[in-house]
This record gives sequence, C-alpha cells and structure tokens, in this order.
Amino acid sequence: MNWITKAISFGEKIKKVLKKRPSKEDVANSDWTSCCKGPILKVDLQENLWVCNLCGKHHRINCRQRFDIIFGKNAYEIIDTPVPAEDPLGWTDTKSYKDRLKSARKKTRQNSAVMIAKGRVNDIEVTAGAINFDFIGGSVGAAEGEAIIYGVQHAIDNQTPFVFFPCGGGQRMFESPIALANMTRTTLAINELKKNNLPYLVCFTDPTAGGITASFAMLGDIHFAEPGCLIAFAGKRVIQATVKEELSSDFQTSEFVEKHGFVDRIVERKDLKTEISLLLSILLKKDSAVNEKQINETSDNIEPLAKAAS
Repeated sequence: MNWITKAISFGEKIKKVLKKRPSKEDVANSDWTSCCKGPILKVDLQENLWVCNLCGKHHRINCRQRFDIIFGKNAYEIIDTPVPAEDPLGWTDTKSYKDRLKSARKKTRQNSAVMIAKGRVNDIEVTAGAINFDFIGGSVGAAEGEAIIYGVQHAIDNQTPFVFFPCGGGQRMFESPIALANMTRTTLAINELKKNNLPYLVCFTDPTAGGITASFAMLGDIHFAEPGCLIAFAGKRVIQATVKEELSSDFQTSEFVEKHGFVDRIVERKDLKTEISLLLSILLKKDSAVNEKQINETSDNIEPLAKAAS
C-alpha cells in the first residue's frame, strides 16, 4: 500500500468517526448539556433558573424564559412587532439569508431575535424586551430594530418603564448598512423614552458585544449585569493586538466592566425580579410591593442607584 492509498484510507476512517458524532440538532434536543464538571441534566439546570449549582455559571436562555423569571410563568403577554421585508439585499454566501431566517425561526419559534412583552413586576406594569442568542447569534437587523422601537413606543404610549435584556454580537452582516442604521434608530428611540421621563433599565447578559453595546444597550438609566457575562465592543484579541499589552484574565467580564464604571450592579438571576421591583418602586415613587425580607436581603446601595437615575 503506497502513501496515497494510506492517506485515502485514513481520510475515510476520519469521515466515519465524524459521521458518528451527534449533530447540533441532536445536542439541542438532548436531555443533557455541559458545564464545569461535565454533563448536567437540563431539568436540574432549569430548576435553578439555568444557573449551575457548582460554578454559578449563568447559562444562556431564550426570551420566554427571561420573561418567565421576571413576570412569572406565562404571566405576561407577548407583543407582536412589525416584520419588515426579508432579505433586502438578496444576500447569499454558503446559503441564502432567507434560508438562515427560516432555520432560525424554526429553531427559536420567534419571528426575529428580539421579543417584546408586557406584564407586571410586583404590581408595577412593565414593558420588557429581550434578545435570543439562538436567533443568528442575537444579531440586530431591520426586524430587530423595529421590535425595539415598537417596544419603546409601547412603553411611551402606556407610560411604563422599559426593561431590556441585550445579548448578541452586534449588527447583522447579512443586512449590512440597513442593520447599521438601526444603531442610530434605536438610540433615537431611547432618547424619546427619556424625554418622557420613563425609567430605562438594562440587564446585560452573555454575550453583549459590537453594535448592541455601542447603541441602545449602553444608554440605560441603570445598568445591571449577570455574573461573568461578556460585555464588549471589539474582541479581546483585537484590542490586545492594538494596545500591544497583555490584558487581564477578567477583561470584558461584567465584573471588570463594573469595576470601571460602565455597570452599576451585578445581580444573580434569582435576585433580578426583586432588584428591578425595588428600584422601579423608588424611581416611580410607589409603595414597594416587595416584602420586608426581600428588602433586607437587598444590599444598601440600591437607593443611591435610584437617586442617581432620577
């Protein structure tokens, strides 16, 4: 057997091994996921709000799961948002953009990466928005921009606070300048919200980067963040190559960003509802709907945050 025959034979063996590996769809539909100590049952993770009991990692969750945590299980109403014309540029690379959208919608059961809902957080009416990373990496295109603007307008029309959970890598390349234009459009929308003196709370989730960080996500009156999440614009390697210096291991984590003043408070997922409720009750000058035990468990610096925002 010459070396060419051996190489072909070896290549065939590799193909057989790769074919035996589970597909992404098989992994997604499995009862298991992985974390610090290896495989973990999704049911066990779900019972702890998708947070690992051992290492405290906050796993990514979808929009409906976010709303379940903030408002209560199914205790909210999803708001239908406009969906602009698909694939305005007729984009095709390894496959068409239309096919990518079709796959993302089937996978997430959402029309776009952004979902808007309304509900009550301890008797305070709230408009909330979230981004699903599973929908083309949480990237923002025309539909996502429209959804955010629609959510802001709903908050203004109904005089409610707007709470948003950003996540994703930035603007969607398949829509090029149309996606980039939504950085400006969403920024202007948030400015209108502030002109109406309505609270805008942002809770960073993993990962929040690119044009999302550079527009509506950094305009909150108060910035919360989940522990350990990535908050960035450019990638760490790009920055390191630019400044020619070694960056710290926690660079661009929520803890690092908080230390440098861009995040006001890091809050664990289980405490988010209480924190948001207490803060909104102060900002809106309403009697707090949270009980005394919850207030005592909340650290002392929540009131200074509220004063700074008001």
